[in-house]
Amino acid sequence: MEYFSFNDGNRYPALALGTVWIQGKEGLGTIQKALDLGYRAFDTSTNYYNEGMLGQAIRQSPLAREEIFISAKLPGAAHQYDKAIKYLEESLFRMGLDYFDKYLIHWPLPMQDLYVEAWQALIDAQKDGLIKSIGVSNFQPDHLDKLIKETGVTPASNQIERHPYFNNLEVVQANQDRGIVTEAWSPFGRGVLNDVLNNQRVKDLARKYDKQAAQVILNWNYQAGILSNPRADREDHLRANLASFDFKLDPDDIKALNNLDQGEAGRVENQHPDIYEEYV
Repeated sequence: MEYFSFNDGNRYPALALGTVWIQGKEGLGTIQKALDLGYRAFDTSTNYYNEGMLGQAIRQSPLAREEIFISAKLPGAAHQYDKAIKYLEESLFRMGLDYFDKYLIHWPLPMQDLYVEAWQALIDAQKDGLIKSIGVSNFQPDHLDKLIKETGVTPASNQIERHPYFNNLEVVQANQDRGIVTEAWSPFGRGVLNDVLNNQRVKDLARKYDKQAAQVILNWNYQAGILSNPRADREDHLRANLASFDFKLDPDDIKALNNLDQGEAGRVENQHPDIYEEYV
């Protein structure tokens, strides 16, 4: 497994398993298989309704807790300071953990305009040892600057929508300029909405490198210094995603993937962070 360094001195695997819709007893088997194959990082959220299952898998694993990296997210219903602390604590109780390796504000919800208050809660929770690294998700550059200006603390990472049909390069660059690691959610698009794995150019590159389409996209992110959070539940997909770091895309091929960008039309569900309000 390759790792990225955060601005707080911590490191984090370059590939994490996204766990949305991975639930219950079947989900427990998926996480256990992923751990056996070499996955060390797992991305969850209160909204994924699988914290108990994921915590069970961690507790049953023979690996030391320090070898497993867990990232979770604060939902929009809990941006008020006291609620944020309680939601975070409850997530840890549900998982049976003492701390999260990474904890993110899921969406900025700028119309509520409480994300600085939520960020201060994460800063204090980090000081109390409940979180190793604190970050955000779906934050635009102006949201990032407001956090930094009002608290003096820069997020370690910013998890954003990022795939060849919506490469989000402006936010990727903004993150880089501020020393923030970019994370990609839905790196393959999302199902029937915009499944980039079936794009002919991506498939042509997969043949060129004797790799799978998913591996090409994950490598595209890795070479850009971006942490990927692909969801997978089949063993062959789990194995394939891990084998995405042993080749290097040519600069022209990276440019070809960047050129697949469709701008705002490429977003999987038209969820622009300036207007999307997630209250769950």
